[in-house]
Amino acid sequence: MTSAEVPTGTENVPKRKLAAIMFTDMVGYTTLGQRNESLSLALVEEQRNIIRPILRKHDGREIKTMGDAFLVEFQSALGAVRCAYGIQRAIREYNLSLSEEQRLHIRIGIHVGDVVYSQGDISGDAVNVASRIESLAEDGGVCITRQVYDQVQNKFDLPLTNLGSKTLKNVSLPIEVFKISMPWQNSSETLFPATRIAVLPFANISADPNDEYFSDGLTEEMIDRLCQVSKLEVIARTSVMNYKKKDKNVSEIGKELRVGSIVEGSVRKVGNKIRVTAQLINANTEAHLWSSRYDRNLDDIFAVQSDIAENVTDALKVRLLDSEKNAVGRKGPRHPEAYVEYLKGIHFGHAMFGNAIEQRKSIEHFEKALALEPDYPEALALLGVAVGGLAYLGFEPKDESYARSKQLVSKAIELDDTIPEVHYAKGMVEFYVDGDWAKAEKEHKRALELNPNYLDAHLLYALLLVSTGRNAEAIAEVQKALRLDPVSFDARNTSAVVYSLAGKFDEALEQHSKASEMEPEAGHTTLGITLLLMGRIEEGVKELEQALKRGGTSFFKVNLAYAYAVSGRREEALKLAEEIKADSKGPDSYGLASVYAGLGEKEEAMNWLEKAYDERMLFTLPLFIYEPFLATLRGEPRFKELTRKMRLNEFSPPAV
Repeated sequence: MTSAEVPTGTENVPKRKLAAIMFTDMVGYTTLGQRNESLSLALVEEQRNIIRPILRKHDGREIKTMGDAFLVEFQSALGAVRCAYGIQRAIREYNLSLSEEQRLHIRIGIHVGDVVYSQGDISGDAVNVASRIESLAEDGGVCITRQVYDQVQNKFDLPLTNLGSKTLKNVSLPIEVFKISMPWQNSSETLFPATRIAVLPFANISADPNDEYFSDGLTEEMIDRLCQVSKLEVIARTSVMNYKKKDKNVSEIGKELRVGSIVEGSVRKVGNKIRVTAQLINANTEAHLWSSRYDRNLDDIFAVQSDIAENVTDALKVRLLDSEKNAVGRKGPRHPEAYVEYLKGIHFGHAMFGNAIEQRKSIEHFEKALALEPDYPEALALLGVAVGGLAYLGFEPKDESYARSKQLVSKAIELDDTIPEVHYAKGMVEFYVDGDWAKAEKEHKRALELNPNYLDAHLLYALLLVSTGRNAEAIAEVQKALRLDPVSFDARNTSAVVYSLAGKFDEALEQHSKASEMEPEAGHTTLGITLLLMGRIEEGVKELEQALKRGGTSFFKVNLAYAYAVSGRREEALKLAEEIKADSKGPDSYGLASVYAGLGEKEEAMNWLEKAYDERMLFTLPLFIYEPFLATLRGEPRFKELTRKMRLNEFSPPAV
């Protein structure tokens, strides 16, 4: 009997047939829900996203879900058993790069027996038995009854272990139960390569808790120096900062980050004196490979950093290239206080992109560093990024801010073109300000040559690639970024944007879901845009309304105005458009073009688009031809002429 022949809710007479029934359940779901309801709901959604495609592959018919549980019917016992194994294998692979709290834990039970169909649901002993033996399965395991075993033995590749007869609640006779012996259960623990390394946050043991910026800065600098060794794969800052002040042992952290080596230490700062301790630990065995203590003056901090990096690479038996020796051993600014201000700048600069208060603090400290040392290339470059970022999000006037951003970055690259941060900043300026994709790509590649583990450069390069239609390359870049930063909101959120623009909406939603677990109140803008592109307009509107409540600038108003336009809420879209035009920092011409395109007013949209071109204020020129919000304009003669003027004829935009 096919699924189409199964009785539906339109039939009044219950019918019976023999079927294989699978029951799945999440281990510890109730306890997790009491402790962290939002995480438990997110995990339920994640397991559904994983399980449903596997059910379809094995011809499983989903009868219903009950909270965290699935009830599924199969036409054969063998199909059910193969599906159960596929689910547990997929769950295991999903869990590998996640922290314990974020992992899925599933148990599965399967029985063959008589079932009763009535009004689209099923009942009977087979359902009851499947649900009871599921609870006998271990975490990640599958239990089956003798009835299933008789049908699959010698047909299924994995061993089936007899657990004996079990007495089940509400089942009159004992049931003989077997379990599938999973291939990974008896294997040794996965050992991660020693050259995949994490630098844990250095503990601040100074008397003044305000010196925390210094320990955080030292952590970042150590990551940065080790990142420039091509034979090392170094976990990014945002992922390791999740372990700040967390009481976990090295082996747990190693498994969660999938690293074979861990650097940890502490720093104490008293006036101009510092004490730094550092040690290298094998995360697989917890053996100490190297340790040292440094009592120095503050102006010796760069020598300390170089010595730690060199000892770590020596202990790991990694031979450095000459260029890598120079990068690891580079000296910092002449004035120690300039370095202190720089550390404060990067401390605040890592606040979530869009937090104007934190970004302004970052700018303030970079400027103080430059007042002490005007020729400080890293401070110049990152100040240029911060200034341009505030303008891009609508917190400052674009014309003067972008001009200053370009000036700062140009000076930085003139001073020293061997620093990856300088090329990253230059690439950002070329991408966001000038929209010169070719120059931007050159800068991104150079930044990644100098620092193969540069997370932000991987993410920005991915955005450039997807903006020019090179979707496969873009996805490869975000996958590299996620290896370097597996538990970071920024990496997940940017990856969602890339997948969305590449038309990979299932993958985009998966990344949005993981990002929201890390920052539940963030990510509304990118999720809203993804939903719009998927045609889920009302859901997109709600997300973008939340984004505007948090942001408030024209950057956020533009997205919501477009959403209102395509949802038919014309008056609300026009009201926001007028607010954008009246912005004291200048109207967002490019954004207004998308709003009027959404309203179907093509002439007005082209007027604003041409104005954006004249102002050189386009989001980025290559993205213009792929911009989904401007799709309705692509057939317009004025649009084609603008494409010609921008020398973008070589690109082939997707069909409207």
